[in-house]
Amino acid sequence: MTLLTLAISAILTSTISALIGMGGGVLLLALMTLVLPYQLLIPIHGIAQLISNGTRSLLLKHHVRKDFFLAFLLGTPIGSVCAYYLLNTINDSSTYYLLLALLILYSIFKPKRLPSIVLSLKGWCVLGILASIVAPILGATGPFIAVFYVRDDLTKEQIIATKAAQQMLLHLLKIPLFLSLDFNYFQHLDLILVMVAGVVLGTFSGVKILDKMNEKVFRIIFKTVLFISAMRLIYKFVEGL
Repeated sequence: MTLLTLAISAILTSTISALIGMGGGVLLLALMTLVLPYQLLIPIHGIAQLISNGTRSLLLKHHVRKDFFLAFLLGTPIGSVCAYYLLNTINDSSTYYLLLALLILYSIFKPKRLPSIVLSLKGWCVLGILASIVAPILGATGPFIAVFYVRDDLTKEQIIATKAAQQMLLHLLKIPLFLSLDFNYFQHLDLILVMVAGVVLGTFSGVKILDKMNEKVFRIIFKTVLFISAMRLIYKFVEGL
């Protein structure tokens, strides 16, 4: 039953992620808590999300904005080093939840006279640094990166593909961390293989549906999921007070 639950969860959530670029990872983690102990959650979830994002970016590789991706890539090693030291000093992350929620709400509801958040290549590099810090501290990289894709000059395929490639990097960086903490991935190979198969199948399904989705409908759903993410972050902030 555990393997079946994980397989169905992986298929469902990776389909959602392939359609709107986010939401599936958080939902998958929530479903995994029903059948797995805490100590297995983050390492195995990270592998599943690595494969999910990697498959998504591979299927849509011709839509990846390589300039955005490479600039982001340059920043991730710096952010990872910063995160290593910050994790030892941060006792309360609730303020970060609120700041991220406010950033999301600005990107969705800003008045037209105010500027959109359109990053230069240097900006994408800085985002790579920040996202690498946010990933282990908040675990909210999907909504965080998505804020910078609320713009009208990208197609839905470019948004999904480029964002997936960037998130793939962040999940890849988690593997050395857990290996250094003596987590043995091979002891849980059955769980990992089932989830990998599920996310690959779900990603293929989601990408096929994405191709048929109307651009306007996509943007409405994208902003709606971002809004829900902001409400969830505000709830976590209030909960931490």
